[in-house]
Amino acid sequence: MSNAPVNNGRRRFLTAATSVVGAVGVVGAAVPFIASWNPSAKAKAAGAPVEVNISKIAIGQMIRAEYRGKPVYVVRRSQDIIDNLGGHEDQLRDPASAEEQQPEYAKNQYRSINPEYLVAEGVCTHLGCAPTYQKGNFSEQVEGVDYGFFCPCHGSKFDMAGRVFAGVPAPLNLVVPEHSFPSAGTLMIGIGKGDA
Repeated sequence: MSNAPVNNGRRRFLTAATSVVGAVGVVGAAVPFIASWNPSAKAKAAGAPVEVNISKIAIGQMIRAEYRGKPVYVVRRSQDIIDNLGGHEDQLRDPASAEEQQPEYAKNQYRSINPEYLVAEGVCTHLGCAPTYQKGNFSEQVEGVDYGFFCPCHGSKFDMAGRVFAGVPAPLNLVVPEHSFPSAGTLMIGIGKGDA
């Protein structure tokens, strides 16, 4: 044991410095732990609504968006296409959209809130392939129908409302996600009519 005098100032300094370093260590360990409780950016994006600018889509044009990791086809239908949606209902498997493949407000001939726009997942209901948009040459697939979607994997065919034709492998119409039109040039996918 030493007879040297005790330096209380140094003792207080060392005690305070040790406490500060310990506190920083606790905070440093706690931040990543607490952050791990929050959902990842990917998880947040998986369910987040998607805003799509539709102001520049030409009549007859299709654009693709992504919602919950799936492609969504947005097609601006011409008046001629809209008028012809009722002309081939006898060839469709589910012309009245009785199967729950769309929100209740889209359970109509157009399968949309706004007849001018088709909003449907670009995923074939047979095995999940991506149907191709047939613009003007769909009559090679279905006689008398100029526009539609053809799945090259197994030959499924869908009309311009995403309704499946009879006699093809796909059992159901294309899925229509929740959607709304908050303004003339904006489509919201993931927020339905009245949800906004």
